[in-house]
Amino acid sequence: MRTLNYLLLAVRNPLASAELYSKLLGREPVEKSRTFVLYVLPTGLKIGLWLADEVAPAPKPAGGIELSFSEESRDAVRATHAEWTRLGLKVVQEPTEMDFGFTFVAEDPDGHRLRPFVLADKPR
Repeated sequence: MRTLNYLLLAVRNPLASAELYSKLLGREPVEKSRTFVLYVLPTGLKIGLWLADEVAPAPKPAGGIELSFSEESRDAVRATHAEWTRLGLKVVQEPTEMDFGFTFVAEDPDGHRLRPFVLADKPR
């Protein structure tokens, strides 16, 4: 059976990215080197930060996918927005109501999009 359980993000500096992602994910990586950093989340999902110069074939610019984080409430989304703003993430969409719920979008230093959200009670 095919299982989607591993996301790889091409980054300019895995060790620098790990400093940020450790804060975003609330955990330390299980593997950490100059060219690759690996996180394993409680759900079993693995997120790898791979040195872009080492990826073959060469990756295209970031921004084509989003890492989405489900939150428990609108207040939790607002708190995450405040925390990530303090961390220096670039916010590209301020907290807003959308068809599916309340959300905002930030980018990591490599341009990967990060979307915390809480689903609406009755999505439009």
